[in-house]
Amino acid sequence: MASQKEMFRSVVAAAINAFMAEKNIQGESVEESSVRVETPPKPEMGDLGVPMFTLAKSFRMAPPAIAQGVAAVIASFVEKKTEIGGVDVSSLGTVLAVGPYVNVKLNKASAAVDILRLIEKQGDDYGSLNAEGKKPLSGRRVMVEYSSPNTNKPLHLGHMRNDALGESVSRILKKAGADVFRTNIINNRGVHICKSMLAYKLFHEAKGETPESLGMKGDHFVGQCYVEFDRYMKGEDGKPETAHPEAAAQAEEMLVKWEKGDPEVRALWQKMNDWTLNGVKETYKRTGVDFEKLYFESDTYLLGKEVIQTGLDKGIFFKADDGSVRIDITDVVGKDRDGNNQSKVLLRKDGTSVYITQDIGTAIKRHEDWPYNQMVYVVASEQIYHFKVLFYILRQLGYDWTDKLYHLSYGLVNLPSGRMKSREGTVVDADDLIDNLQKDALAAINERGRDEAVGNPSEVAEKVALAALHYYLLQVTPIKDMLFNPAESLSFTGNTGPYLQYMGARIASILRKSGEQGLEPDSSDESLQLLTHESEWALIKELGKFPAVVEKSAEDLDPSQMTTYLYDVSKAFSAFYRDCPILSIAEENKALASARLELSKATLTVLKNAMELVLVPYLDRM
Repeated sequence: MASQKEMFRSVVAAAINAFMAEKNIQGESVEESSVRVETPPKPEMGDLGVPMFTLAKSFRMAPPAIAQGVAAVIASFVEKKTEIGGVDVSSLGTVLAVGPYVNVKLNKASAAVDILRLIEKQGDDYGSLNAEGKKPLSGRRVMVEYSSPNTNKPLHLGHMRNDALGESVSRILKKAGADVFRTNIINNRGVHICKSMLAYKLFHEAKGETPESLGMKGDHFVGQCYVEFDRYMKGEDGKPETAHPEAAAQAEEMLVKWEKGDPEVRALWQKMNDWTLNGVKETYKRTGVDFEKLYFESDTYLLGKEVIQTGLDKGIFFKADDGSVRIDITDVVGKDRDGNNQSKVLLRKDGTSVYITQDIGTAIKRHEDWPYNQMVYVVASEQIYHFKVLFYILRQLGYDWTDKLYHLSYGLVNLPSGRMKSREGTVVDADDLIDNLQKDALAAINERGRDEAVGNPSEVAEKVALAALHYYLLQVTPIKDMLFNPAESLSFTGNTGPYLQYMGARIASILRKSGEQGLEPDSSDESLQLLTHESEWALIKELGKFPAVVEKSAEDLDPSQMTTYLYDVSKAFSAFYRDCPILSIAEENKALASARLELSKATLTVLKNAMELVLVPYLDRM
């Protein structure tokens, strides 16, 4: 709920304190902020509820007895016409004790006015906790790292889940009141990059071929080079006689030249990096993904060495017998199978860094660039061990911001055909995937004869494709592995992105048709108080939950809670529209029709606001 929830919290807090005084229970008074308001599992039990479990120990009473006593106090408030926060308690609704809970069946008319009026007033800001006056994330500066592409290939389906999670979490955090800074680490150096470079020199350079001359996106062209290298090294169709195993050593030699600053190698590296990055940026623009700052591994790979040396001088790290610098990580990962302590190499014996060394330096550099108090790394679950160790090392180094480092781990995403492998060319290219979804969506629009009605069918089909992709990827709890089914994702019925778009377009159509008939939404008290039908009330309650869903999704860093909410709102509207006609009753009961139209308008506002948080484009015609 909106204001009803806060009012109920205030009333329960006041009643608990009055009950303490009545029973002479010693202890500190209960603060409103400590009262947890929940939604009862069944509507007949009430609309809101507060559990009494936490009071049992200090009150030395069973929770049901406390609930009975607190409910009795509230009943006395009603009898005496007591006002709390300037509001008459009796206007809240009917309060009752249900087991260990104090529940309330809200006054439907009053709640409808408060919730729908708030949505009308706040509009696009509805759901923002700053707009609500609640600022649980106020002062929180959150840096979110996601995507992390390699410049030897285009984005693929796995990146799409990463990008969707990172962008959605960033939008939800911002809606919840946090200051958000989106970053991306571009993996643009290493032997894998040199493999693509070597293939280019072998198969394309002499012919002067470029992405432009071949009519290809730059990232697709470089990705093709990477696949060509693998085939060249292993042999065509795996035939040993056509293999070139020496190619692996040649790629390593090229990396050494790169690290020494060889002008020719560096020039080719820069050219091919630019090809890939420009292509990737096109995909980002297409999918609505953006960043405040890009970091490049070529700039960060030497970071951290000085920090490691400082840690060694302070005794945080130690020099092993083989000359490498290490840290004991037994406290965070446990002993090995033989019962020995485990350690992590931070500098090799020759003084060169390893991958985690640069991650240490990059984390520190980022905090210097934009002092965050929370850092969220959106990285696949395969790296759980890596981040456990990274965070532990940073804590040992004494940085005060390390307690808010968080690895948003997500599971693998595959197709029914199996797992993807970049080097074998079996990945599902992101652009190709969206193109195919767009093509299928366009075919569905044409089959339904909606090509003229929707305006620009190609643009609409593109938005349907993005809705299908993003919603399907986000509706699963991040940590779970998932199977992406393109056909299911494009369905216009059920729990899908296109279904949500259809619901939004349907409401927009209702509002247009009513305007053509001279019927306008009415948000007056007299009108909104008419909304007492069970289906109306169920929908109003769903709309009132939106700010709480934003807050919970932000705290849990879990967009799947938002997708679930969107589907619940859509189902509630569908039931409302089935049970509560609007245009057909306009002549006999214009006031009720206008009130239902206002409820429809409010639903559309909430759908649009929530859809934006999960990267589902809104369509007013489908």
